[in-house]
Amino acid sequence: MKLVKAIVRPEKVDDVVDALSDAGYPAFTKIDVVGRGKQGGLRVGEILYEELPKTMLLIAVDDDDVERVVDVIGNSAYTGNLGDGKIFVQHLEEAYTIRTGERGI
Repeated sequence: MKLVKAIVRPEKVDDVVDALSDAGYPAFTKIDVVGRGKQGGLRVGEILYEELPKTMLLIAVDDDDVERVVDVIGNSAYTGNLGDGKIFVQHLEEAYTIRTGERGI
């Protein structure tokens, strides 16, 4: 099992969520976050915005589904501009459903 963490532009979240749902991955956790990438923020005239709003999606998937989920997120979040986001994949040791105690995703 893997945990896919995707940090994307807030204006692209609906596109990503719709694409994931259409691909058969409707379950996720969404968190509003702030941060900055390698570019160190955004300068508009004399104003430097050091931290920009982003949205983080957390998606637990089977190992065999990781590449597909990463492709879906990457394609639907892409604008071609700085700040499109980042996708991280982590090993997920176990998952339990609280209501039923069931193991797995």
